[in-house]
Amino acid sequence: MGQFGVGQAITRVEDQRFLTGTGAYTDDIDLEGQAYAVVVRAPLAHARIASIDVEDAKAAPGVLDVLTGADVAAAGLGLMPNLIPLKNKDGSPIVEPPRPVLATDRVRHVGDPVAFVVAETLAQARDAAELVTVDYDELPAQIDLDAADAPDRPQIWEEAPHNTCFTWDLGDETAADEALREAAHVVRLKLVNNRLVVNSMEGRVALGDFRDGKFTLYTPTQGVHGLRRQLARMIFHVPEDQVRVVTRDVGGGFGMKIFLYPEQPLVMLAAQRLGRPVKWTAERSADGFLSDSHGRDHVSVAELALDGDLNFTGLKVHTKANLGAYLSNFGVYVPTACGSKMMVGVYKTPAIHVEVQGLFTNTVPVDAYRGAGRPEISYLIERLVDKAAIELGVDAAELRRRNFIAPEQMPYATPLGTTYDSGLFDRNMSRALELADEKGFPERRQAAEAKGRLRGLGHAYYIECCGAGPGEQATLRTDAAGRVTLYIGTQSNGQGHETAYRQIIADALALDIADIDVVQGDTDLIRKGGGTGGSRSIPEGGVAVRDAGDKLIEKGKQIAGLLLEAAAGDIEFVDGRFAIAGTDRTVSFREAARAAHDPARLPEGVAPGLDGQADYKAPVQTYPNGCHVCEVEIDPDTGAVTVVKHTVVDDFGRVLNPLMLAGQVHGGVAQGLGQALLEYTAYDSETGQLLSGSFMDYTLPRADDVPFVDFHYFEDAPCTTNPLGLKGAGEAGAIGAPPAAINAIVDALRPFGVDHLDMPATREKIWRLIRDGRAARKAAE
Repeated sequence: MGQFGVGQAITRVEDQRFLTGTGAYTDDIDLEGQAYAVVVRAPLAHARIASIDVEDAKAAPGVLDVLTGADVAAAGLGLMPNLIPLKNKDGSPIVEPPRPVLATDRVRHVGDPVAFVVAETLAQARDAAELVTVDYDELPAQIDLDAADAPDRPQIWEEAPHNTCFTWDLGDETAADEALREAAHVVRLKLVNNRLVVNSMEGRVALGDFRDGKFTLYTPTQGVHGLRRQLARMIFHVPEDQVRVVTRDVGGGFGMKIFLYPEQPLVMLAAQRLGRPVKWTAERSADGFLSDSHGRDHVSVAELALDGDLNFTGLKVHTKANLGAYLSNFGVYVPTACGSKMMVGVYKTPAIHVEVQGLFTNTVPVDAYRGAGRPEISYLIERLVDKAAIELGVDAAELRRRNFIAPEQMPYATPLGTTYDSGLFDRNMSRALELADEKGFPERRQAAEAKGRLRGLGHAYYIECCGAGPGEQATLRTDAAGRVTLYIGTQSNGQGHETAYRQIIADALALDIADIDVVQGDTDLIRKGGGTGGSRSIPEGGVAVRDAGDKLIEKGKQIAGLLLEAAAGDIEFVDGRFAIAGTDRTVSFREAARAAHDPARLPEGVAPGLDGQADYKAPVQTYPNGCHVCEVEIDPDTGAVTVVKHTVVDDFGRVLNPLMLAGQVHGGVAQGLGQALLEYTAYDSETGQLLSGSFMDYTLPRADDVPFVDFHYFEDAPCTTNPLGLKGAGEAGAIGAPPAAINAIVDALRPFGVDHLDMPATREKIWRLIRDGRAARKAAE
């Protein structure tokens, strides 16, 4: 292992350009002669489009084109696709309503795009957009998820009775029902997983160009190849080689930038019609809040069965999942196959059944957000276990210990079809509680009470599945000077891929990381790729990179053999040099690279260049896990919550870069605490207007809302199914933090009879619970 190799806590090489303002984000790209576009969006949540008049807009100064749904249809563009072939629990097809690029006959959420105005300048496009006149016949809107399937509610789609897209299930319903009937104790909990607006630092952007019969789209993504496939096959109906998708630096994705959005084909179509590039850049309130995919938004009812010894014997869950008004690319996958298989948690519950009902509402479409279904499941399980501990009067940690899957049971086949390869759950939780000083908590609570404050301590144990996907290909090419370039189809959104991949290559080839380049995000340069999502870039992409390095070395041995006048089989690669085994005769990596570009110095049948290419597709998921312990203090007079300490002990298997790993966990915890305490996507229940449509009303966590995360990890349970021993790490912080935080708040509020509150735990909500608890206590006196 070299100075910059695997396991070293080096700083991110890409941060230099980010911190000095030399990054290249999509909005930084300007093409010669480009025009500017603005989207006209529906101001109503549900309405028929009686007519659209664009003549005044077309006549406005600088306007080049105004597209409507009719224009898009006339151009032959396809519909925005659902990419998941899900079936109902009875085997019948789910409801897949059409989602046009621009609305034609009806709008179904505030922000639904109805027209696309293109002008010489952005200011002219904005002014002209105000001149587009749409005559709407307003219809009743359905916003409330929990009531969306009631028989008297407004219908979003005629083909979806009771607004139901699907009813899906997993597990053994008969066994779960029997466990509940025979249980000594049954604990029931209804809870909400609140809707979130992603709000990546960089908003969405699309810059389209059309030249020589080929489309080029510059846009921030989480993988260019999947987007190209949709645009070519499903939208424009052209061969894939007629579409190029380019992504430069990306300022945060969190799942939201995986998906196809209407603005991307719109800039491409407009560029084709005008013969010049067209650029659209989202504004935070006018576009981002109203059209970026939202996350989470579930209402669940869970029942846990326990026997007389407090062993979990069964679990039954019914979840209503909000899909929004349309199906986003992976919207139906997130609450079903993506998340629900983790309903086992870390417990040896033998009988489990999960039913998920996907419902349409007049809201922005919902899709994956950091964790994609697994945070929702972990929150449900860990809140349910804590509520069981409260109801049964036992210690929450001891209840968990009693039901943990033991290390000697690994590999453990769960009742929902997954197999955990490794995990030391009891050890990790015990260490986390020790680091959080659980034993000293009563003294800290007493000190808080002396100051008129409430103190709470809560913990949660998460496990998730990630690190596997469609597979990845890595290509390494060496120039004549010995500089190595990696071409790979994953896409960094700020995670540090350039550093991580360089560490793997540096380890394999004994190179300085300064002599390695990483290329991502261009379908013309990279033949194929699976993109970034589900914490799979290093568990899958990293293996492909390592294997490509091995193949490069094998080719280098053939070249070195000729240079050293020895058989390739006698050559070994040690410390950056090719050597005849057992001798001191060597050639350097750079010497081999130089020879590789000289046809006269190549063995017969060996193509020029020192390169290697490898594909890797993970056969199974990895299962990172860990314990979060959160300590909070509450001001009972205002309901204000202060997170005074947050401790994490994780198991990510083998660690590639401890510093970057800590950054991923810290960021995930911040997002998780944001969901638990602050973030609330509020719609008016009657009109469907988004009431929290700006940072004036939607509260993201700030630096003083999040403590420094006391992060620790163990490496003594490496993943047995990943060749590098890695477990995915990008989403874990956002999975473990919410239940730990709410468990801590509930612990602080126990004197007021509180055993549950839904996220976000806002000041007002907590203040009301304290007020009502005090009133109930006084009435009982």
